[in-house]
Amino acid sequence: MDSVVRNATLHTINREGNYMFYAVLTIVVLAIPLALSFDKRVAFYKSWPAVFRAILVVLIIFGGWDVWKTSLGVWSFNDSYVGPWRFLGLPLGEWLFFIAVPYACIFILACVRSYVPDRRIPFPDWLWMILLVLCIAGGILLFHLIYTGVVLISVALALLLLRVLTPQDLRSRNFWLALGLTYIPFCIVNGILTGLPVVLYNNRHNTAIRLGPIPLEDFLFSLSLLLVSFSLFDWWNTKTEERRRGLIRTTY
Repeated sequence: MDSVVRNATLHTINREGNYMFYAVLTIVVLAIPLALSFDKRVAFYKSWPAVFRAILVVLIIFGGWDVWKTSLGVWSFNDSYVGPWRFLGLPLGEWLFFIAVPYACIFILACVRSYVPDRRIPFPDWLWMILLVLCIAGGILLFHLIYTGVVLISVALALLLLRVLTPQDLRSRNFWLALGLTYIPFCIVNGILTGLPVVLYNNRHNTAIRLGPIPLEDFLFSLSLLLVSFSLFDWWNTKTEERRRGLIRTTY
């Protein structure tokens, strides 16, 4: 009898521990770059005002998108790993995702810029326009697959935002290098989320094409989220620097 009670207790503890899995995973994603934010060369903490503004916009836009898609049944969450608690239909780990991921990826961008010499690369306007048109056209044609259609349109809107706010980023090698490097932790973390699975996808709403356990659309989702995060971060950083220089000129 004692062994039965002990096994039942251990089973309950394990289940309760799993309930926090998604939240703990996102906290780990945030904790590492947060701990390294005070590196003297990168001094990422000095950019926190721009970082947190960008994160707030991402949280509102992409969090709202997530609430909408969850309500439509595009995806759902495995209670075994996220628990029963929900706010607007999303578990705690999902809300933390929209804080941890932009922070960690903007930190990668700052590190690349601090340690790797930048170089201008050719990015003609016609190429940007072709990408924009292809994404919009693909989004319209595949809108019956609502995840696929909307994510393609979101990439187009993110490219447009980048072109309007920080066009210099389009021709920065380090910008695209940092963006590419973000897919290393993306594949690890998203691979865990989709492999266990923590997030459950309804294939009626996507192409059902997967790279490993990760839906193809998730790569595009990450691209749109990070283009928005990076462009807003750079735009606010530029504005802050312009104000600082203006104050210096006024002082002298």
